[in-house]
Amino acid sequence: MYEKLKALLVEELQIDEADITLDAKLSTDLGVNSIELADLIMLCEDKFGIVIKDEDIHNFITIGDVVNYLEALEK
Repeated sequence: MYEKLKALLVEELQIDEADITLDAKLSTDLGVNSIELADLIMLCEDKFGIVIKDEDIHNFITIGDVVNYLEALEK
């Protein structure tokens, strides 16, 4: 899931692949703003066929947080 998410971030949000780690913070380390985060959520929902609850988005601080959430939905 990490590699799939990383590919989305690089392709869709033009984030440098070298900057994307599990510990990287979406806003402070990667510069993802609220609009880009909304785009990322929609991309994940479309690509992985899932629904991400609005209230869960506030827990997405690091890449690892997003990966763990997506992996839990896959099960």
